Amino acid sequence: MDEELSIADAVKKRRTFAIISHPDAGKTTLTEKLLLYSGMIQTAGMVKGRKGRKAATSDWMAMEQERGISITSSAMQFTYKDTIINVLDTPGHEDFSEDTYRTLTAADCAIMVIDASKGVEKQTRKLFEVCRLRNIPVLTFINKMDMPAREPLELMNEVENVLQICSYAMNWPIGMGKEFQGVVDRSNNECLFFTKVSHGGAQKALITSLPLEGKDAQDKMGSLIYTKLKEELELLELAGNPFSMEDFLSGQVTPVFFASALTNFGVEPFFDAFIHLAPCPHSRAATKPNGEDVEIDPVITPFSGYVFKLQANMDKRHRDSMAFIRICSGRFERDLVVKHHRLGKEIRLSRPHGMVAGERTTLDFAYPGDVIGVINPGTFSIGDTLSVGGGFNFKPLPQFQPEIFARLYPKDVGKRKSFDKGTMQLTDEGAIQLLRSAEREGDLIFAAVGQLQFEVMQYRLKDEYGADTVLTMLPYQCSAWIIGDMKTYSKSTSSVLVTDKLGRPMALFNNQWDKQYSIKQNPNHKLVDIL
Repeated sequence: MDEELSIADAVKKRRTFAIISHPDAGKTTLTEKLLLYSGMIQTAGMVKGRKGRKAATSDWMAMEQERGISITSSAMQFTYKDTIINVLDTPGHEDFSEDTYRTLTAADCAIMVIDASKGVEKQTRKLFEVCRLRNIPVLTFINKMDMPAREPLELMNEVENVLQICSYAMNWPIGMGKEFQGVVDRSNNECLFFTKVSHGGAQKALITSLPLEGKDAQDKMGSLIYTKLKEELELLELAGNPFSMEDFLSGQVTPVFFASALTNFGVEPFFDAFIHLAPCPHSRAATKPNGEDVEIDPVITPFSGYVFKLQANMDKRHRDSMAFIRICSGRFERDLVVKHHRLGKEIRLSRPHGMVAGERTTLDFAYPGDVIGVINPGTFSIGDTLSVGGGFNFKPLPQFQPEIFARLYPKDVGKRKSFDKGTMQLTDEGAIQLLRSAEREGDLIFAAVGQLQFEVMQYRLKDEYGADTVLTMLPYQCSAWIIGDMKTYSKSTSSVLVTDKLGRPMALFNNQWDKQYSIKQNPNHKLVDIL
């Protein structure tokens, strides 16, 4: 964390962003290369956590390291060329899209990583739509250009057609696959050639800069690659979109960069461009108790923030729950006393932590755009607003209807206490919901958006709480929250009524037909999928 600054200066220095992608597009590799180029780590390891390899720095959970996937969103802060970077590494797997959505609310912009051989994939489309809904500007990083890849112009067209956004190539690849040598910086017609200095991109790549029009550049890449490159660049000039910062910040155009995160080819120029393009923290929408909308200015308004994530057992030595708070305005100081808006009481935020890959560092100051972690003794819930002044709440974070349901029991009755503690802490994190039957007292149902969430929960209950479990899947396929008088609600015979953690009534259905039937049978009630 930097030394104490004026709030305005601190805001200008900060870039807070999330990295989004389909699984295996290279998102976690890119996160790790940010750490390498910022000097936070000396060598970059392979992402998959194979034998003899390091696991990626942001994937701190044991199961993530074994499987090579990002399950939870990590928040990390470090300095890159005098800019304070707050990176939110989000899960790529669709079963964890709800956690990703909440994390995106804490970001001011996003980097969308696309596999050059696969183009725009299903999960990329979903996550991009979330960015569009929240007006988050997006930079596009087309990765794996060192592997067999689709034509760059084809990839640009797919980004435009599938995502319905204009694209502008900030650079252009010199060669593809095994012949990928570097990129052309279109702003100054410079060729940037890269040279490997270590196996697997463990060290920074060397960069040689040559004028595009010079003979040296042509000789270095070969006449065939040079001729094709010149044709494609001319086509971009004639038929490509213009670029303006205003269009980028309003989500009308995405700047596109070609690179290979694994070999580090094109990575440093991308990071350099990112810190100039990405916005610093800006005003946030909130609502007063009377329903009036207000804008919370990051510099003028005293400290405010909201909880966007809870995470249990990040450090096995502590066995505690951490609440992640996105600071929206003002300066945070250690031991600050703030109003907890939902509980209506004052609390002291002591021992605030910054995070790099599960390693905690105690902070004295933090500023808008920063993410701080504070110990959660059961005080915080996802979406809680905290501030010095009070009088408003940040917009609530949406909750999605679960689609998979199960009962979960400890194999060993003697582990019941550990099981109960584990299920409470893990359901607080929001990836799995805990539902209580409205018809059978004491009957608990666990609900999730995707199957992998149950696998993760069982793994973590055993790994972190010592509780082996038995999972019994239930036949329900969809659900809805019920808004209206429950005394007059007409329940179908095959559905069941439950309440969520906040006591809100829900119905679980065997199929979509049953759900649609219940909607028709209850015209005076609303059945909603997102709250």
